[in-house]
Amino acid sequence: MARILIIEDEPSMRMGLIDNLEFEGYETDSASDGALGLKKINNGKFDLIILDVMLPKLSGFDVCKKVREAGNKTPIILLTAKGEEIDKVVGLELGADDYITKPFSLRELIARIKAVLRRSGESDQKSDSVRIGRLELHFNTFNAFENGIEVQMSHREFELLEYLWHHHNQTVSRDSLLKEVWKQEATTTRTVDNFILRLRQKIETDPDHPKIILTVHGIGYKLISG
Repeated sequence: MARILIIEDEPSMRMGLIDNLEFEGYETDSASDGALGLKKINNGKFDLIILDVMLPKLSGFDVCKKVREAGNKTPIILLTAKGEEIDKVVGLELGADDYITKPFSLRELIARIKAVLRRSGESDQKSDSVRIGRLELHFNTFNAFENGIEVQMSHREFELLEYLWHHHNQTVSRDSLLKEVWKQEATTTRTVDNFILRLRQKIETDPDHPKIILTVHGIGYKLISG
């Protein structure tokens, strides 16, 4: 069964998550602040991280950023008490795989956990490497290389690029990308546009004049292959 790290500073919330997740059959570990959580991430192996945004010593956003900068691709679900769109967008752009706003039901959280773990498990079985622009991509291991040097990319960037790859030479709408890649977790197409800009920086020879990921005005994007 999956091993889940819970990083939450509120004792009652933390213990409630531990009890309920262990009742569901998951193995858990926990941390009460961001610094301790980051240390456990760096020293252990987890299948999923549940990460509160508002933490002492190191915020959830900072933890998420440091984890992704270190090349750790463990799926992350952010917990936030805030409902503002900007917080959700920032979390996703930092490399989080999902977010859930407090207060939430246990059923909703378990559903989100299962969905993220399922996507992560499916990624382990995906096809071998492909070349897109400047990058050689291994979708099965979430690795990307340029001239033999690894390029850091988030889970979401890989998922977005792989979806475009599987629909290459087809116009894909922003709404379709939100539905299929973000599973309707993001509520603004601006999130998609920001991720496309970041992908272009990594795969295009001239990101300001893209030849691989084209904008189809008023609709979405098209990845040109072959």
